[in-house]
Amino acid sequence: METITLEIENGFALLTLNRPEVLNSINTKLIAEVRSAVAEVATNNDARVLVITGAGRGFCAGADLAAQGQREEGMTIGQGVAHGMTIGFNPMMREIYNLPKPIVAAVNGVAAGGGAGIALAADIVIASHSASFVQVFGPRLGLIPDLGCTWHLPRLVGRARALGLALTGDKLPAETAAEWG
Repeated sequence: METITLEIENGFALLTLNRPEVLNSINTKLIAEVRSAVAEVATNNDARVLVITGAGRGFCAGADLAAQGQREEGMTIGQGVAHGMTIGFNPMMREIYNLPKPIVAAVNGVAAGGGAGIALAADIVIASHSASFVQVFGPRLGLIPDLGCTWHLPRLVGRARALGLALTGDKLPAETAAEWG
């Protein structure tokens, strides 16, 4: 695998997002490899828990905006984004969330946009002191938050706080995230 590593040992499956040069941002290759790894963990009896982390100084910066998505010829940019969400991002998130084994997100550095979505899909989030969570979709990109963020975040921190994060794009430090739940 090129964009992730998967190690299964002593009951633990460690999935490391491994594109540190771009803060482990999500491209189509990473989506395919994460989906394959999650399927492997689901069926491997040696893996009793999945731990997801990021290589280098960040957990995941979200979508790789410089990457060429899977846009069909003739699609507008908006249609291409919707297509990519339908065939890649959203199925990956559903497969992570529906894994019949516990998931731990070990967040180091930034978890932004879709990276925050991956962390929010975990059963337990362990964040380093350097960790932060950012909803960059709306204020910085003009997009509706997705990858499960609009579903998970209000349930974890409450509607008002979730809206505040989504509408401002403010960085949520690990300490504050722990206080909020």
